[in-house]
Amino acid sequence: MRTFGITYDTGFTTAGTSTREPFDHAVVRREMQIIRNELGCDAVRVTGGDRDRLETAARYAADVQLEVWYSPFTNGLTTRELLDFLTDSAERAERLRSEGAEVVFLTGSEISLFTVGLLPGDTFEERAAVLTDPQRLRAALPGLPAQVNAFLGEAVAAVRSRFGGRIGYASLPFEGVDWVPFDIVATDAGYRDAQTAAGLADGLRALTAHGKPAAVTEFGCTTYRGAAEVGGRGDAVITWDDRARPVGFTRPVARDEQEQAGYLRELIDVFDESAIDAAFVNTFARYDLPHVDDDDDADHDFDKASFGVVKVLGGGRIGTAFPGLPWEPKAAFHALANYGRSRTRTPFRPTA
Repeated sequence: MRTFGITYDTGFTTAGTSTREPFDHAVVRREMQIIRNELGCDAVRVTGGDRDRLETAARYAADVQLEVWYSPFTNGLTTRELLDFLTDSAERAERLRSEGAEVVFLTGSEISLFTVGLLPGDTFEERAAVLTDPQRLRAALPGLPAQVNAFLGEAVAAVRSRFGGRIGYASLPFEGVDWVPFDIVATDAGYRDAQTAAGLADGLRALTAHGKPAAVTEFGCTTYRGAAEVGGRGDAVITWDDRARPVGFTRPVARDEQEQAGYLRELIDVFDESAIDAAFVNTFARYDLPHVDDDDDADHDFDKASFGVVKVLGGGRIGTAFPGLPWEPKAAFHALANYGRSRTRTPFRPTA
């Protein structure tokens, strides 16, 4: 595996609510330094639906010599609106690349679920419901690849006219992406769970069979006992209000940081032994899922359902491991840091 990376959320927007509040520039800058120096990452996948935030975080990542995977991750846009977002983002990414940064551009993320007009439904919830209804799914899937590829073909052409680096797309398996126009084959479906474990090796071989560099742009585990069995569905135990804010759990779950840490190391070893070029842990932090001590309020320790490798502290608290930052590292953070050190990359040290 050439590239060891992690995703970095700048704010995913749902119902007018962002998953990253506040977006403090000083904190973002320090977190990029920590990703580079403490975790030993080669790259960061910068995600989110705000154009300025994406560019800001990408610049801080480039400042510490991280390879930047510039990854618009929007929700609720039409295909025309998404195309405008991508072309504008490509221009911003090219400015960064022209200044000497290593930049990969992804032409969207999971667009069939998060963009209006590809799957039936006006909202994400309505579109996601199609995937759990066998009859509706059978009706929707045959025509989906043609729609997805028609849009991606237009998007790649628009991005290439503005961006001179490598281009990929963070896909889902059922989208049936035609990878011919792309430089990199990529999937957000890098999770292993009880249902997919047996087919993981075959899936990786299929990903690399295109003869192009292949990337797992998402894999990870949440932080409760049993989360490894559900993989990417680990946050489904949360109940949300109509503003997409957590309010409770669907069932009691017990905090287990070691389960998350062990899952990540096992998957990294799998990817290291494969022909995968790059893999990105999901995710550095979930600011919308704060941690409280179980003994105080177990029903509101939402970090148990977070994929973050740091636990964001609720109530405005500040951590001690990295003074001034509103989080503490989890066991997963330390496991990743140990792996990062084993890659013997020289840490970035600012000159001033």
